[in-house]
Formats: sequence, C-alpha cells, structure tokens
Amino acid sequence: VQLVESGGGLVQAGGSLRLSCAASGFTFDDYTITWFRQAPGKEREGVSCIRESEDSVNYAESGKGRFTISNDNAKNTVYLQMNSLRPEDTAVYYCAADRWARCAAGWTELGAYAYWGQGTPVTVSS
Repeated sequence: VQLVESGGGLVQAGGSLRLSCAASGFTFDDYTITWFRQAPGKEREGVSCIRESEDSVNYAESGKGRFTISNDNAKNTVYLQMNSLRPEDTAVYYCAADRWARCAAGWTELGAYAYWGQGTPVTVSS
C-alpha cells in the first residue's frame, strides 16, 4: 500500500489549492481515505474523510464550506480542493487510509489508520 500526496505550495490568503493523494496497492473504494494536517508546534488533526463504498464524507469544522473532498476511482486518487485559504491553514497535509476505519464518528483518530503518505506542505501567506 502506498499513498503519495502532491499539490501543496505557497498561496496568498483567499487563494485555492487542490491536493492529490494517489493510492496504490489496495482496493481504493473500500477504504476510508482521510486528509490530516499538522501545523508547526501543533498536533495532527483531521481535515476531511471519504469512503465511497458507504457514500460517506465528513469535514472538520475548520474546513466546512471551504474544502471539498472527492475521489476519482479511475485514477485511484483522492482530492482535497481548498478554497478561501487562510494563514491558519498553513500545515503539512497528509493523507491516510484504512480498510476498517469509518468515515463517521472517530474518523479523526490517528490510530485508526494503518497507511500514511509522506505529506505535502501548504503555506498561506497573509
């Protein structure tokens, strides 16, 4: 199982970025795929999850109305579209996957995910 994130970078406040998480080595649509982020000096936190087999999507309050998670089964890729970015969105963004994790209550628990990508940094300037 491999997860590779891309799409991070430097953007001004109010701008947009689309992060990608390319997955390989497992049946993509039967896993929960979750985006986490970790800002300097802070704990890693859940941003959004998706599980296509259950038609489930969830967002942290910080991203509701600004972030959209989606998946492309043909490309085995999950995307995180981030709009109206704020300086407080600055972090390293990671995707994680697990067959048994649910995109429901408890989806932000780090220990629920067996597989992690290496992260992609996002910097939002004010």
